Amino acid sequence: MSNELLYSKDHEWVRVGEDGIAVIGVTDFAAGQLGDVVYVDLPEVGASISAGTEMGEIESTKSVSDLFAPLDGTVTEVNQAVVDSPELVNSSPFEDGWLVKASFLSLPPDLMQEAEYKDSVGE
Repeated sequence: MSNELLYSKDHEWVRVGEDGIAVIGVTDFAAGQLGDVVYVDLPEVGASISAGTEMGEIESTKSVSDLFAPLDGTVTEVNQAVVDSPELVNSSPFEDGWLVKASFLSLPPDLMQEAEYKDSVGE
């Protein structure tokens, strides 16, 4: 995990780029818990997302889980590579396996730093 990331209680990570756009993905912990990811359903570009609400689904060989938005914003880009190759969520959750990019006004105060997130998942 990288120190530049923030984490939600729902196991999404957020990295804010120099352009002020948030990149959102699921953590390696969540990817490991899910098992082999076989399908992702992501919001469309232009969709509004709200912190703590469903923004899509992720299906693995074990189950189907909701994806929750870690912040309020508007989707500006969807990672088509993940749609085409969902296994990227498992093989590269913090780089190639990002899910969406979103513009936002402010970050929710409940996003955690790496150490706090690791404590919350028992790592």
